[in-house]
Amino acid sequence: MNPILDIVLRSLAVYFFMVIAVRVFGKNQLSQLNAGDVILLLLISNAVQNAMVGSNSSLEGGIVAALVLFVANFVVKKFIFKNQKIKELIEDHPYILVKDGIVYPEVLKKVSISEDELEEAVHEHGIEKVSDVKLAILEVDGNISVISTDKETEQTHYSRHKTKLKRKFRNQ
Repeated sequence: MNPILDIVLRSLAVYFFMVIAVRVFGKNQLSQLNAGDVILLLLISNAVQNAMVGSNSSLEGGIVAALVLFVANFVVKKFIFKNQKIKELIEDHPYILVKDGIVYPEVLKKVSISEDELEEAVHEHGIEKVSDVKLAILEVDGNISVISTDKETEQTHYSRHKTKLKRKFRNQ
């Protein structure tokens, strides 16, 4: 087989494996990286390098592999944008955790977030009590967005911060 075609096919196989792995293990793993996550990413990149380029360690082989990854990512994003079924397969949807101060424990259980973790996230947004939250949403990227209302001014406040919470579930 042509060595360039071999690199293209190997790179595509690794790319789609990684897309599936991120979906299964939670894409929000990437929303805020800690030291363990960085080490994992470095080890994964080292582990799949040979799978992509095989014994070809030339500059040409590396550039072809990188180009294939960029093109595959571009194509997948276009498909996600244009096709709702593919989007649902690859991406999860947001979950409402709190609405008008009412916590949804069944949703917290489904997304593996404890009430203590929710309270911590609300505090990170500068809100004292969960009952003061107008809306808290676990976004598709693993972050929690919080909308609150200042009772004195009746003004709505929105904040979105990266959190340490990790979604450890698969969409069913």
